Amino acid sequence: MVPETRVEPNFFSEAQCLSLGARTVAGIDEAGRGPLAGPVTAAAVVLNPDDIPFGLDDSKRMNRHQRELLYGEIVNRCSVSVAHAEVPEIDSMNILQATMLAMRRAAEGLPTTPEHLLIDGNRVPSGLPCAASAIVKGDRKSFSIAAASIVAKVTRDRLMRALALEHAEYGWERNSGYGTRHHLEALRSNGPTRHHRKSFAPVRDAYSSHLANLET
Repeated sequence: MVPETRVEPNFFSEAQCLSLGARTVAGIDEAGRGPLAGPVTAAAVVLNPDDIPFGLDDSKRMNRHQRELLYGEIVNRCSVSVAHAEVPEIDSMNILQATMLAMRRAAEGLPTTPEHLLIDGNRVPSGLPCAASAIVKGDRKSFSIAAASIVAKVTRDRLMRALALEHAEYGWERNSGYGTRHHLEALRSNGPTRHHRKSFAPVRDAYSSHLANLET
């Protein structure tokens, strides 16, 4: 089997937009679509073409220490906006639409509205404040989207570690709300918290089971 060629992020997509007249280009990515608990978080980042932090990459290909270091570089040297869609919104509209909402909020939160947005994935959220393009696996292709992926991931992980101080039994400081074996066992034993997504099947099942146990 031929090994998959590693794709490295670059500034090509941003340069294309700039060459077509856009004065500012932002990358947008999210973190937290899959977890059973916590919000979905999106970040928008506008890079300075003359001052791009070294080492930008898909946050999933980096360890926590690398992400934290680059997070500091990004927020100190770039224009950054972070936004969330909270658990009640996820449960009421579904995770896809909540992700689109968080991305739109991140775009709207930038200090200056960009003229083009590069969105990770294959969908462009509706209602954006400017033109946008979707890039599949954009966090591995675009410096701006890679930067946004790092900011979103670090922000959400920090939030989940803070929530873990209130609910230590679920291990959110380690699993960030994902459905690990430990998290699922704790969910079955203790039932869901207000931070759990009740529209997700494992949480919904645990909620029903917990109610049944209380009634017996």
